[in-house]
Amino acid sequence: MSNSVMQTDTVQYNHSDSPGIIQALRATPLLRDLPDPVMDRLAAISKIVSVSEDTEICRQGDSADQLFIVLEGQLAGFSTAPNGTTAVVEVIRSGETLGLSALLARLPRLLGVRTVTSSRLLSIEARGLLTLVEQEPSLVTALLRAEANEFRALVRQVCDLKLRTTAQRLGCYLLSLSTEQKANATALRLPFDKRLLAARLGCRQENLSRAFAALRGFGVETHGARVILHDIAKLTAYSEPDEGFA
Repeated sequence: MSNSVMQTDTVQYNHSDSPGIIQALRATPLLRDLPDPVMDRLAAISKIVSVSEDTEICRQGDSADQLFIVLEGQLAGFSTAPNGTTAVVEVIRSGETLGLSALLARLPRLLGVRTVTSSRLLSIEARGLLTLVEQEPSLVTALLRAEANEFRALVRQVCDLKLRTTAQRLGCYLLSLSTEQKANATALRLPFDKRLLAARLGCRQENLSRAFAALRGFGVETHGARVILHDIAKLTAYSEPDEGFA
C-alpha cells in the first residue's frame, strides 16, 4: 500500500479470494445493490485486509490511494495541529467508509487513522474506482448516496453539539447503543474506551465523567465498560433523542 503505514507483520492480505471479496462487497450497505457486472469489476480492484490492533492505517495529508470500508472492528480518525497536539475526531465502525470524500475530490486525507481493535477492511484501489465512476452510472449513484448520508450525519452531529448538553448527547448515545445491541436492552457494554467515547461525543474525558454522574439521576449505572439503564423512559425524556436515536 503506497501511502499507508501498516507494517507487514500486523497485516494479512487476501488478494485472490474473489468469491469472498464479492461477498464482502455485497455485505456493504454502500455497494450491495450494484449489478453483478459492476460488482465483478470492483472485486478485481479490491482486497480484504486483516489488521491487528493499534496499527496506523494512514496519515493525515496522505493521498487517498485506496477507499477503505470497515468489515469488522473499529478505527479512530485523528487530527494533528501544527503545534503537534493530536485529538481523536471520530470513531469509524463496521459498514462505514474511510476516505471516500478525499478520494472523489482527489485531495489529501484530512485525518490519520489507527485501528482501535483488530479489524478486517475492504480496500478498493482508488485509480480503478475512479475509472469505474466514469463508466458506471449505478456506481455513481451509490457513491453519491453515501456522500449524502455522510454529510447528513455530519450536519446532525453539528446540530447535536449545538443543541444538546454533553449529558444529553451521552444519553442519546446510550439509548442508541441499547437498541443496537438488543432492542431496548437495559444492560449493555461500551464498545470502546471512554477516551474514544469522549471524542465521539465531542467533549473532554473529564466532561464525560461529569455527564455520566449527571445521568445517575436518570437511572444510568456504570461499572467500567458495563452500563445499566434502569429507566429508559426517563432517560429518553431527558435526552430528547432524534427519531430512531440516530
